[in-house]
Amino acid sequence: MTHETEPLENVNPAGGALTVMWFRRDLRLRDNPALALAADSGTVLPLYILDDEIAGEWKMGGASRWWLHHSLHRLDESLDGGLWILEGDAEWELPDLCARLPVRKVVWNLSCDPWQRRQDEAVTSALRGKGVECVACNGSLLWPPRESGKQDGTPYAVFTPFHRNLSRLAPPDPPAPAPKALQVAACPQPASRIERLGLKPRIPWDGGLEQRWRPGEEPARRQLRSFLAGNVENYGERRDFPAEPATSSLSPHLHFGEVGPRQIWWETHTAEPGEGRESFLRQLCWREFCHHMLYHHPQLGDENWRSEFDRFPWRDDRESLLRWQRGMTGIPWVDAGMRELWATGSMHNRVRMAAASFLTKNLLIHWRHGARWFWDCLVDADLANNSFGWQWVAGSGADAAPYFRVFNPVLQSRKFDPQGEYLRRWLPELGRLANRRIHAPWEAGAAELRAAGLSLGRDYPEPIVDPGDSRRRALAAWQAMRQNQSA
Repeated sequence: MTHETEPLENVNPAGGALTVMWFRRDLRLRDNPALALAADSGTVLPLYILDDEIAGEWKMGGASRWWLHHSLHRLDESLDGGLWILEGDAEWELPDLCARLPVRKVVWNLSCDPWQRRQDEAVTSALRGKGVECVACNGSLLWPPRESGKQDGTPYAVFTPFHRNLSRLAPPDPPAPAPKALQVAACPQPASRIERLGLKPRIPWDGGLEQRWRPGEEPARRQLRSFLAGNVENYGERRDFPAEPATSSLSPHLHFGEVGPRQIWWETHTAEPGEGRESFLRQLCWREFCHHMLYHHPQLGDENWRSEFDRFPWRDDRESLLRWQRGMTGIPWVDAGMRELWATGSMHNRVRMAAASFLTKNLLIHWRHGARWFWDCLVDADLANNSFGWQWVAGSGADAAPYFRVFNPVLQSRKFDPQGEYLRRWLPELGRLANRRIHAPWEAGAAELRAAGLSLGRDYPEPIVDPGDSRRRALAAWQAMRQNQSA
């Protein structure tokens, strides 16, 4: 879609100056600082630009594109069909649109993604050169990254003091309601304009996404209120058990800005005080920390934060990587998580850490391969959270888990899924195994396997590595890296 195919003569037929509200990952009307500012400025042209190439290797993945497709439809409905859609380089499309319409101001919400920060600078320069006012707001974080750093202006690299510092800051601004008097410019674009972006998948793998998720601002509000009315009380003690619906399921809504962090913060504070509420708020602050790190270290998604890991002896093992991606490693805890990811666009966080640990430590495959697979499969694929999480597990990041902490997938499974409910949900071929065997099928005897109708290597793979042996190999590789560093 280009500007040449879009008639502009019928936009804002009443005349007068326009304010462009440039939506990005803030697809909501409530608690949207940029939209509130635009509404106060007069007639608003709501705009979304699909700029697919600016992110380079971090171009939006398939699951995120599916979510965006539906979220744009929901936003357009809330604007009574007034969302203007463009596709292409925003650094060119936005100034061109402003040159062809009586635009006096463009407003948007900031992002910590490095490519969007560069884009902000280029767009601002181009627009101001044409006499258009530019205003960027903070709508995606509780506190802007520059406000959450140390008193000397340097960034934090450890979560605990970062979190302690947040408690000293003034509370984030209360969320504002949707603008009451939002005057939206006429939108003569065709009804098919969102379909023409081609965001929906070309292969029919998204059935599980349709069953699992409902994108949009209203579903996000309902999910937040449902969580706060129910699961938040036991969140701290039950959130590590993947068979239970104990988590908030808000991360994709938060990533696409269908709900704002300030709204979550303030509504959570209305819940009953207790460990569950505080644990959930701590997770919200962990998100702030990840974005704080990306803001101050824009190469976090591509480079080891700890440079010594540049010399780590990663293995080039494409077959093992493929089996990990398909959930066919022979390690049930890992495989269940990877199949959940493919089917639903999400993976429980406890399992996610173990799956990442298995790839980077038991298989010695670089964390970037895992990060890119998650990027394509996750509906909440967020550069800050994804990159920080992978480097945390791999040991190469800030405030990372010690490298010698290798998640034991069998022990994790037995502890957090003792009855095998989660495993049976995603690995039905193991469904008839006894609880004591389902976590490590290779430990079952021949009679037990026959009784369960299971043949390892045929119905379910043998483990591609021994968890104990591969842990020792990982620690040896780490010691070798340290010796090379000191040599």
